[in-house]
Amino acid sequence: MSNPATTRLRPLSPNVQIYRPQLTSVLSILNRITGIFLSACAVVLVVWLVAAAWGPQTYAPVQAAIASWIGRIVLFGATFAFFLHLCGGIRHLVWDSVHGFELRSIYISGWTVVAVSVTLTVAAWVASASIGG
Repeated sequence: MSNPATTRLRPLSPNVQIYRPQLTSVLSILNRITGIFLSACAVVLVVWLVAAAWGPQTYAPVQAAIASWIGRIVLFGATFAFFLHLCGGIRHLVWDSVHGFELRSIYISGWTVVAVSVTLTVAAWVASASIGG
């Protein structure tokens, strides 16, 4: 057993003081967060559908909450989370086929996931605004 006075303190791994998040780790964490967020959004969707089934008096306050500016921000976030999670899942399906593991391909596919998610989110909201107003 070593003497605690002479034991050198070692940094934790990864050393949070020098660790710089990378695209791959950020997308991995975001994939988990969006999965949890989308699960919560699924519960809200069920509440909205049940309120609609119970009639106008029950539906009106739920719809008002969803149509509020906070509700729209959450809906926009849910839309982005959906597309980010979807595109990340497609990326993982490609990896499951044992393709795209070169470092350059990993970063290209990561930025592609981000770009396509943003594009699909904006396209969905533009299409929704043009159809529904």
